[in-house]
Amino acid sequence: MSIAFLLTALVMAVTPGTGVVYTLAAGLSHGRRASVVAAFGCTLGIVPHLAATITGLAALLHTSAVAYETVKYLGVGYLLYMAWAVVRDKGALVVDGDAPRPAARVIGSAVLVNLLNPKLTIFFVAFLPQFVPAGGSGAADGSGPVGAMLLLGVVFMALTFVVFAAYGLCAAAVRDRLLARPRVMTGLRGVFAACFVGLSARLAVA
Repeated sequence: MSIAFLLTALVMAVTPGTGVVYTLAAGLSHGRRASVVAAFGCTLGIVPHLAATITGLAALLHTSAVAYETVKYLGVGYLLYMAWAVVRDKGALVVDGDAPRPAARVIGSAVLVNLLNPKLTIFFVAFLPQFVPAGGSGAADGSGPVGAMLLLGVVFMALTFVVFAAYGLCAAAVRDRLLARPRVMTGLRGVFAACFVGLSARLAVA
């Protein structure tokens, strides 16, 4: 596994996107446990994209405008729903002192955040094959290119989880201070809502 792959994967994980925004919001909303659960859910949402890339289903999204647009606009709709949920003080993104949100709900929302983003599948199509050795076994155990892509995908997911969890834990660390400032909490709701609207707009024009 090359240093170039690790650095590129790290940059992709660190770059703010829907998963980062969701994990930050979960950490601010419900603390450290929720932030780690959200990071896990976002990472779990990568699995279908990796599976689609390896099995060739990604080629359908890449070549079929209808399939791609369908998934894309489902993602746009879900991001807009997340923005509405923040404004309406519902869902996982409410910064308050209530009891922890059930882990299953946090994971479910986090998985949907990444699952309904066809750009992630296209990213894997363009990204992973570059680091699979040509003309060789592709993996240390001789399992071929598929094994190599699985290994690269697992490493990418591990990096994603670590980075997202770090984001969420940092947010959770300042949560108590924010709880004592209602105006700041109201402002944060607006910021997160705007972030989700902006991300949905970026996905819509992709």
